[in-house]
Amino acid sequence: QLQFVENGGGAVQPGGSLRLSCEASGFTLDRETIGWFRQVPGKEREGISCISGPDRVTRYADSVRGRFTISRDNARNTVYLQMNSLKPEDTAVYTCAADLRPYPDCTLIKGRYEVWGQGTQVIVSS
Repeated sequence: QLQFVENGGGAVQPGGSLRLSCEASGFTLDRETIGWFRQVPGKEREGISCISGPDRVTRYADSVRGRFTISRDNARNTVYLQMNSLKPEDTAVYTCAADLRPYPDCTLIKGRYEVWGQGTQVIVSS
């Protein structure tokens, strides 16, 4: 069964940092695209970052560019999202997902992704 397990969420003060991890289970990370998404109640799920498989091209939403960094360690079957300078508006459930088709680039369009994790809660509050 293909799935992800996310870890690293929690509560942090504004300006703080968290590192989320997304470990693949049931398949080996290699050429697929991995994306991070977030959602708050009552709003659409938002794509915030992605990383391609072959060339590790990365993309970021304007809301997180310069503060968040995505990376992948295929040897550990894990993708990371380093989140710095966190703001209260970053509060959400964060979920990783995979587009199993290999592309040189990646997209933040959630409809392209086929395998989803369960999510991890991030709360940014003083």
